[in-house]
Amino acid sequence: MRGLLAGLRRGTELPDLALSLESLHPRGNTFPGEVFMELAVQAMDLAGIEQRGLPCEELLSNHLPEYEFRGRPAQKFRFAILATAAARGGIDPDLLDEVTWWRTDDFWIYALAAAAAIIRASAAKQEVPTADLIEKLALTNDIDLTVATQ
Repeated sequence: MRGLLAGLRRGTELPDLALSLESLHPRGNTFPGEVFMELAVQAMDLAGIEQRGLPCEELLSNHLPEYEFRGRPAQKFRFAILATAAARGGIDPDLLDEVTWWRTDDFWIYALAAAAAIIRASAAKQEVPTADLIEKLALTNDIDLTVATQ
């Protein structure tokens, strides 16, 4: 959590952020994707996002404009967004069963991108700087963002 929040607060580009967090990902596992999803859920809760409050199609174009996912990567990004929404609504998205079909070990990267977009969108919906929402997320999770991160 600290690595994601500190990286987003610093404005670290997602590929660089992914590289800094890659050592946390055990092969054949969805971790730390679930952690990123949890932070995204918390961001929506803190921002008071209501049902249908964040249009899925706008998350990428408006809150992750530096990336253009097409084809299969776009489907993976969309799955990470929808899995996060499902988890917030109380549905277990059964991540391992889904990502087994991907035949790649990259769910956590799409969950990272989805969390970044959702956190940015939640801050925008609340009309506060992203850094302010990141600080609230850090406080909620008892995370000191002044501690050096990876």
